[in-house]
Amino acid sequence: MNSKLQTPIDYLKGVGPNRADLLRKELGIHTYQDLINLFPNRYLDRTQYYKIAQLQRNNADVQITGRVAGLKEVTQGKKKRLVATFKDDSGAMELVWFRGFKWLKESIKLNTDYVIFGKTNAYGNTFSMPHPEMELLEEHEKNLRSAMQPVYPSTEKLSNKGITNRVLSKIMQQLFLETHGKFEETLSQDLLTELKLVSKSEALFNVHFPKNQELLARSQFRLKFEELFYIQLQLILKNLIHKSKIKGFPFDQVGEHFNTFFKHHLPFNLTNAQKRVIKEIRADLGSNAQMNRLLQGDVGSGKTIVALMSMLIALDNGFQACLMAPTEILSVQHFNGLNDLCKELNISIKLLTGSTKTSDRKIIHEALENGELDILIGTHALLEDKVKFKNLGLAIIDEQHRFGVAQRSKLWQKNTIPPHILVMTATPIPRTLAMSVYGDLDISVIDELPPGRRPIKTVHRFDSNRLKVLRFIRDEIDKGRQVYIVYPLIQESENMDYKDLMDGYESISRDFPSPKYQISIVHGKMKPADKEFEMQRFIKGETQIMVATTVIEVGVNVPNASVMIIESAERFGLSQLHQLRGRVGRGAEQSFCILMTSHKLSSDSKTRLETMVRTSDGFEIAEVDLRLRGPGDIMGTQQSGVLNLKIADIIKDNDILKLARFHAIKILKDDPRLIKDLHRPILFTYQQLAKYKNIWNYIS
Repeated sequence: MNSKLQTPIDYLKGVGPNRADLLRKELGIHTYQDLINLFPNRYLDRTQYYKIAQLQRNNADVQITGRVAGLKEVTQGKKKRLVATFKDDSGAMELVWFRGFKWLKESIKLNTDYVIFGKTNAYGNTFSMPHPEMELLEEHEKNLRSAMQPVYPSTEKLSNKGITNRVLSKIMQQLFLETHGKFEETLSQDLLTELKLVSKSEALFNVHFPKNQELLARSQFRLKFEELFYIQLQLILKNLIHKSKIKGFPFDQVGEHFNTFFKHHLPFNLTNAQKRVIKEIRADLGSNAQMNRLLQGDVGSGKTIVALMSMLIALDNGFQACLMAPTEILSVQHFNGLNDLCKELNISIKLLTGSTKTSDRKIIHEALENGELDILIGTHALLEDKVKFKNLGLAIIDEQHRFGVAQRSKLWQKNTIPPHILVMTATPIPRTLAMSVYGDLDISVIDELPPGRRPIKTVHRFDSNRLKVLRFIRDEIDKGRQVYIVYPLIQESENMDYKDLMDGYESISRDFPSPKYQISIVHGKMKPADKEFEMQRFIKGETQIMVATTVIEVGVNVPNASVMIIESAERFGLSQLHQLRGRVGRGAEQSFCILMTSHKLSSDSKTRLETMVRTSDGFEIAEVDLRLRGPGDIMGTQQSGVLNLKIADIIKDNDILKLARFHAIKILKDDPRLIKDLHRPILFTYQQLAKYKNIWNYIS
């Protein structure tokens, strides 16, 4: 890196203290380096000049050469504006300003050739251009100006204080003059040659002042590759260092607990995917390094069995294990499921949540500390300082994206040597995101469903087909099945949603009258005890229909329920639709998911519905979701700053990301410490990045 690039922005000619202050606050630009990395959002083609007579009613930016024939101030109520008549040999138009008149009136020269640029508005047959960019024709011809003009990110405050796009362009030109456009190469020569990349200096120059489309595309590719390459390099190095520095407990025994369970109590045969994942986990646990693995599997793919078998390995080696889930419902479900699986084994399992009685807590705390308790399952309550393990060997975290980083590190501190960590998620994370956000974790994927599970049939029906849908529900109930009918719940319009739910409930009650039919209703305004009572009635099969808001999204398991009807499906996100669909298809019978919508659908809604009908592959659904929503939304707010990338786009540049990861792995395999001569630029850049730019706050 050019050492000059660390110079504070205040020292660049044409900036000064006031502008520097604004650039820092508004765009986070502190140094020359930050400025050079302020990449344009888009480019305007300034190769074409229009005649006034050629102007069309559209909102494209146009460039016109002509002269100002006259200026006048127009007052309307309290507001004033300055209006200029601008003419060329084909006609006349108006230029309008709502502020900054005094300076303009003094500086605009009449009957002199100008080039103006901006968006036009049409009033009747007259065109006007508000706040045009203006330049004397002779100045315009002299400038370092590429045919394609960059448009930089900006804010309202910057424009109001006069830091326009033109000013930013001028400052950028000044930066290139002061550094002579020479920038140190940050990639190794063999990478440049192999990938036919343009040099760093050429790329930076052509991203800010492109001569043509082709040079711009090559320069953007080079800079995107570099940005993603260094993030991947950091993640992979972090993982390697983690493995070499952070010692874990070597679990070298696969003993009685594991083998007894595997041979005698496994309720079904493991799928090949489950076997593969358990093998990966066993290899981690048996090495001397701390395991740091992410386990992804769709709803119903059998992650719980994998979690249990991993815990049994910890027990076989004389250690305790814990499983932490984000909600009480989920932790209770894990507890019941595991208790059921272990009833034949001589193991002590306990549940600890916010609502555990104080007297029970004391017993749990004591049993944990003296080692009588083998497995503890619970919510955030596990993180309390009072919870002390005798020797925690494995911590499993379910739905990790709901836990912050600080919470996870608390689990680490429960021991002198950190426990092995297994993170589980049923929200399939698209590969692109997994490579970037969880790039420092090893990833295991359960990508097949247990045998006997039939794929759920999904259809999209409009409200006008409601009668047919009702007939279908009756047929299913006659076969002894149960049905969910879910209404959207969107906090802002809770009253409206409540009304929808109640209207829906009433019309369903009319269509399915008692005593022949029994209906449960569950929604957010009910007391927990009432909710639980209604849930239990449905689980026991005393009611055939459950009308609910999305509270049932996570953690309800009713194998006899075979139909999921989602009302106003266009109001749900893809991952929510996918999670809701996962509530059926848990028994041996064919299950159905019916997406009901009105005829008015946005193009995004159409894409979501088509995706749901086409595939049940959670990973494919997650990829589409990522394209529609962007990475920030998917990771949830606490991680929305996940990748504040300067030029690359993790979704559109998926291929570049894969290429960057491939080359980062290849280089580190060949030269883990980057000490070879040819990798010198990479090592130097990596050290500088770590020093000057907190690139690593990308990573959770």
